[in-house]
Amino acid sequence: MLLNATFEPLTALPLRRAVVLVMCGKAEVVHGDPAGLELHAATVSLPVPSVIRLSTYVRVPYRAQVPLTRAGLMHRDRYRCAYCGGRAETIDHVVPRSRNGPHSWTNCVACCAKCNHRKADKLLSEIGWRLRVVPRAPHGPHWRLLAHSKEADPLWRPYLGTAA
Repeated sequence: MLLNATFEPLTALPLRRAVVLVMCGKAEVVHGDPAGLELHAATVSLPVPSVIRLSTYVRVPYRAQVPLTRAGLMHRDRYRCAYCGGRAETIDHVVPRSRNGPHSWTNCVACCAKCNHRKADKLLSEIGWRLRVVPRAPHGPHWRLLAHSKEADPLWRPYLGTAA
């Protein structure tokens, strides 16, 4: 994870990019790999970074909406089915797309394959189902980071705030 100079989370980035930023002096390692792994070169040894911080502050433009991604939606619903509470594997539109339901944070939920197949293109009122939690759009800077990341490293938690 890449932090701004103010310890504000910016993004998740590949290991190669993180190492290049540290080696060029543009960032410093805040937390290394929990297993203590190190990268070795001919003249230098570097701990594998898990969290790095930029040396200089970078202004981030304000973005009002968090983009809807599969990873972000699964994280929002904590990988639990919105209908039965089981392990979610798919995404379901509460109001089906075939009935002009939008592809939005408020209409999409994480769903297990069994419930998704049983619901098909029906409305909840037609089959007598209820949502366990009303879906809503996430907000906050950490959601932009988590929307692009499959799973958050436990070392990232202090930098993401309470909602992570």
